[in-house]
Amino acid sequence: GPPRPAACQAFDVPKRYFSHFYIISVLWNGFLLWSLTQSLFLGAPFPNWLHSLLRILGAAQFRGGELALSAFLVLAFLWLHSLRRLFECVYVSVFSNAVIHIVQYCFGLVYYILVGLTVLSQVPMDGRNAYVIGKNLLMQARWFHILGMIMFIWSSVHQYKCHVILGNLRKNKAGVVIHCNHRIPFGDWFEYVSSPNYLAELMIYISMAVTFGFHNLTWWLVVTYVFFSQALSAFLSHKFYKSKFVSYPKHRKAFLPFLF
Repeated sequence: GPPRPAACQAFDVPKRYFSHFYIISVLWNGFLLWSLTQSLFLGAPFPNWLHSLLRILGAAQFRGGELALSAFLVLAFLWLHSLRRLFECVYVSVFSNAVIHIVQYCFGLVYYILVGLTVLSQVPMDGRNAYVIGKNLLMQARWFHILGMIMFIWSSVHQYKCHVILGNLRKNKAGVVIHCNHRIPFGDWFEYVSSPNYLAELMIYISMAVTFGFHNLTWWLVVTYVFFSQALSAFLSHKFYKSKFVSYPKHRKAFLPFLF
């Protein structure tokens, strides 16, 4: 398309700055996970400022029967996911000179801060404003925790494979970057959809909803946001591939295998 006005370009940042999202997430959600671990196993209260933030987000009051293990696992999944994505941004992905708007960049930074707080707010408080003690945390294990963990690992493995495939399209056999052009990817979930990395992202968030026991409305709202944002990105990528490559596989869908 035509070059964008200089005034608009002034608000662009390189797309490779995606790594900043995961740096923030690894540090921030790592701190939240450490704080939750301290609280669950040692009974240490959260800092007042963090406790206030969680109250604003509507942290549940302890009524008995809630599973602190669910939020603990989801927060651990979120941290591991961010750590892997940071690794991929640094060592696997090859970014072109594409840019993103600074508003999108700032939203990404805030998103990973809020999503960790959202998970933590699902752990019920007791009357002393400390969190549920997890001396018998493993006794809270349920079938949906196992299912959620399997789904998380499965989706993460496939997302990693897809990012490796995309990265290798711009490298030679020695692993040296030789260009930043677009090519048609093949292999793994690319045989079904144009953007399997986006599909895997959705599956990762669904795995967290499963870990919450299927019934956590707050997290399903997060999943809904992820679905629409990833579906839009996948649709735009699919449209780009079809317009650029005449030989693009016609059986591939944009986002959901055999459907869309």
